[in-house]
Amino acid sequence: MTAPQAAGVIHTDFEKGFIRAETIAYDDFLKYNGYGGAKEAGALRLEGKEYIVKEGDVLLFSRQSSVGWVAMPRIF
Repeated sequence: MTAPQAAGVIHTDFEKGFIRAETIAYDDFLKYNGYGGAKEAGALRLEGKEYIVKEGDVLLFSRQSSVGWVAMPRIF
């Protein structure tokens, strides 16, 4: 499934307004003690609409909304 389709698993509005996903493998997510450590270490990747989600990916979705953008984490 693509990153926007994965976002749609949370809510269809996330799929419709998909901008990008910050992505990291689950093992790396644990290695860096979560999102904050991974971000600080520069281990997150920015992926767009064509990204194919891999098993174990941790994704933080950014989407357009009527009030700006919203982010929602999800493990696949």
